Amino acid sequence: MKTRLIAVGAALLALLLSVAAMNQTAQAATGLHVSGTKIVEANGNNFVMRGTSHAHTWYASQTGSFANIKSLGANTVRVVLSGGRWTANSASDVANVISLCKQNRLICVLENHDTTGYAEQSGAYTLDQAVDYWVGLKSVLTGQENYVVINIGNEPYGNNNPSAWTTATKNAIVRMRAAGFQHLLMVDAPNWGQDWQFVMRDNAASVFASDTQKNTVFSIHMYGVFDTAAEITGYLQAFQTANLPLVIGEFGNMHSDGDPDEDTIMSQAQSRGVGYLGWSWSGNGGGVEYLDQVTNFNVGQLTSWGQRLFNGANGIKSTAKEATVYSGPPVSPSASPSGSPSTSPSTSPSPPRSPSASPSASPSASPSTSPSGNGRGCSATYQVTNQWGGGFQAEVTVKAGSGSISGWTVTWTYANGQTVTQAWNAAVTSSGSSVTAKNVSYNGGLGAGASTSFGFLGSWNGANPVPAVTCTAS
Repeated sequence: MKTRLIAVGAALLALLLSVAAMNQTAQAATGLHVSGTKIVEANGNNFVMRGTSHAHTWYASQTGSFANIKSLGANTVRVVLSGGRWTANSASDVANVISLCKQNRLICVLENHDTTGYAEQSGAYTLDQAVDYWVGLKSVLTGQENYVVINIGNEPYGNNNPSAWTTATKNAIVRMRAAGFQHLLMVDAPNWGQDWQFVMRDNAASVFASDTQKNTVFSIHMYGVFDTAAEITGYLQAFQTANLPLVIGEFGNMHSDGDPDEDTIMSQAQSRGVGYLGWSWSGNGGGVEYLDQVTNFNVGQLTSWGQRLFNGANGIKSTAKEATVYSGPPVSPSASPSGSPSTSPSTSPSPPRSPSASPSASPSASPSTSPSGNGRGCSATYQVTNQWGGGFQAEVTVKAGSGSISGWTVTWTYANGQTVTQAWNAAVTSSGSSVTAKNVSYNGGLGAGASTSFGFLGSWNGANPVPAVTCTAS
């Protein structure tokens, strides 16, 4: 069904060179932005994505995945969201996702999966509908430009009428900018993301020019179409010759449409400074379970694909560099109202053939802390990181004493009727005004003097003083 062109012709290269002058360094931008073929941070440092995708929209309860992905060395996570094709991810849920990314020092690529296979797959949304979703989330995205990339729509055309991708993508970019988005935008290729008809490659220059901020990065998904070194190097070289930014937004080590050459994909990405994001952390179904990188979301059970991606040659562990925006003190997660929707895990259609806005945070001038501890055991520090009318966000840092510990329990009692409504990186239970937080599987063991943290959302009325906290080690 797929006709491939392997080499990039001289005529095409000449054409791409002729438009290179249009594609200069991005205009002064907020946060992550394009500079030539590179993605750079607000301070001008190059940032090369190294990470994976997490199917959050189908597995919204698997919030521990963010810390687990980080623990294997990733600097980026691409998060699957839905605006309605599946159970919609609300503004509060997306705000929490961003908080989890920041808490775990990850750059967050948010993608709308509703557009997957449009014009070929029943139920797929248009790119215009995807933009509607992002506009509805604008209140929780504004101000996150240092940490968030918006991937407008996943694999927005199948193999039917892929030529329509060019105009649809331009229109989506124009609408995003008109709505006031300052973020780095990412656009996926048609042909289920694999661009085997080269629609994205051949029209990338005009699409880039349509962005008034010149702050769009192109994303190619490499599966069976990219099963030879020539196809991989030819595609990457075409974008570099045209001085256009490209990332490998998805790839695997095998697929139903052929055997991707993951070794070349990873080595070429490393040598060229091109970002890559593997698909996907866990939860694949529909016959592509082999694309899981860990079994049942267990970071201790890496699959062969997971071992290759994270620990192999040119893999994430050896090549990823954390974004410099995280080089200072830990970044406080963004404020979010309570209530992340839960969804029942369902089969992810991973690569085929391939309530209102959150209230404005009113940050306290200097967060209060309440440490406690007992020598070789552990200590805990509680601080309110953000607060708004009726709600707040807090973080507790747990630190081992003079010896290592295998687990910890933190307790406190609220004096003014506060309640915990949602937590991450700890198992939190409440009995009246008393709260107990216990470590989860991946953050209980701490060496002497080492620390970890967990966060939560809460409600308050009248006063919200910091409680005294106690830490007990096991």
